[in-house]
Amino acid sequence: MPVFTTKRCSMAVAGALLALSGCSKAPPAADINNTSSPAQQDNSQQTLLVDEKRLSIYQPVELTSDLSQFSAKQKQMISKLIDAAKIMDSLFWQQAFPGDKTQFIDNLSSSSVQHFAQINYGPWDRLNGDAAFLSGYDSKPAGAGFYPQDMTKAEFEQASMDNKKGLYSLVRRDEGGKLYTLPYSTAYKKELTEAAGILREAAQLAEDESFANYLTLRADALLSNDYLASDMAWMDMKTNQVELVIGPIETYEDQLFGYRAAFEAYVLLKDKKWSDKLSRYAKFLPELQKGLPVPAQYKAETPGSDADLNAYDVVYYAGHSNAGSKTIAINLPNDERVQLEKGTRRLQLKNAMQAKFDHILMPIANELIVVTQRKHITFDAFFANTMFHEVAHGLGIKNTLDGKDTVRGALKEHASALEEGKADILGLYMVQSLLEKGEITEGVLEDYYVTFMAGIFRSVRFGASSAHGKANMIRFNFFAEKGAFEKTPQGTYRVNMDKMRGAVKALSQLILTYQGDGDYAGVSTLVKEMGIIKPDLASDLAKLEAADIPVDIHFTQGKEVLGL
Repeated sequence: MPVFTTKRCSMAVAGALLALSGCSKAPPAADINNTSSPAQQDNSQQTLLVDEKRLSIYQPVELTSDLSQFSAKQKQMISKLIDAAKIMDSLFWQQAFPGDKTQFIDNLSSSSVQHFAQINYGPWDRLNGDAAFLSGYDSKPAGAGFYPQDMTKAEFEQASMDNKKGLYSLVRRDEGGKLYTLPYSTAYKKELTEAAGILREAAQLAEDESFANYLTLRADALLSNDYLASDMAWMDMKTNQVELVIGPIETYEDQLFGYRAAFEAYVLLKDKKWSDKLSRYAKFLPELQKGLPVPAQYKAETPGSDADLNAYDVVYYAGHSNAGSKTIAINLPNDERVQLEKGTRRLQLKNAMQAKFDHILMPIANELIVVTQRKHITFDAFFANTMFHEVAHGLGIKNTLDGKDTVRGALKEHASALEEGKADILGLYMVQSLLEKGEITEGVLEDYYVTFMAGIFRSVRFGASSAHGKANMIRFNFFAEKGAFEKTPQGTYRVNMDKMRGAVKALSQLILTYQGDGDYAGVSTLVKEMGIIKPDLASDLAKLEAADIPVDIHFTQGKEVLGL
């Protein structure tokens, strides 16, 4: 990806240009952290490559919640969970930025630049196709810090090594230049040992037995590199009011292959009222799977029925989850073995979701949706679309029809974008189905369609380097071809209800077929042709930028904010 060298760099136009450009043996001790990169150069005299206005695209939000319901012991436990999360944050910095974080931040010219670099975990703008926003840096390595920076894809594919596609290992070179894998539990032993100790201390404070068991097993997993038992235990938790997601989880940061997981954490507090409201939907998964608009072989797997839906206030983000755009819903675990046996858990981060709706989605709708349809932009529809996106990750199949690989393995670096696209479009299919059954009683279908359309403009601003952003580019261009919406002479968009329904079905069929066939070539063509921001959309995004609508949110968070 190119480095922008002009002083004024419009996010929308820059994003369009980026998208249109197509866009073992124990190692020597010194080799463990061998992540130095040609992308990192002398940063002692950096120049800001974007307008200073770009540094304020994130709306500040205080991340807090009412802790009065918790005992002193439980508050002490929450404090320890935040301590463990901070270690995940430090580990993600090592994975995302091939250099010394402290030196990098201290050398930056101003507090606003430092703040922007902290949000992006490095000198690359995550919502602008990972373009460098500082001079002295080349484009971000596609493999981040997971692979040697001089390694080519062809070299990796031809290499023979243990745990080659392992989620929880780094790829390094030995003294002879040969590639080998290094388990996270070895590479990050000091930090993971400290985090495991904190989790065990938190387990001693936990009042919920299932949560204490999970914390203990997760501590073991950090040191053993085997997360299956803790994932299973996490699925079995039903009564805990405090929640922790922690460890190497999502693979989005590995844009070279999508194999390696990045460290992250969330500390969450359950919203029982909203959780009770959601609990009835998981039971419909097997029935909805059977109704998918594809031949039987593409829906032959039976999704686990032990999945549950809950709403939470999130009180701390760390690592990958805190980088760039902020997650507002979680669908885990990612291990296909757990998904097939037990399903997944869907966690809706209600306070973060409300912040994005208020500060971003409604202002976007007021700029780009026709006046007559703006009444259909509702928080209930936004919440439901987001929730069913996460539920829809459980639909479809996890293994290719030929039985040779998982869908994730077969589609490589495109797997995440296609999976996010699948979840978006099948989430809307679920809303349609449940409205027709009378199971969803809030609002009408037009609420969900129009809110979904406004949501595309929100998410496409995340850029080509984001799986969610790329998925939204594909969907916008696909919907345009199908006539699912039209642009008025005034520059606003109107959803065409009948054609939207047909477009949802057609895109569902296309994605599910690509996944079942493990069609890497087909998905690559789809991403190349439709995973782009075309000039007309770029002008719309420039309009949002000119209106000073935030692209996303960032948090003031931590123990002081919570009064701990």
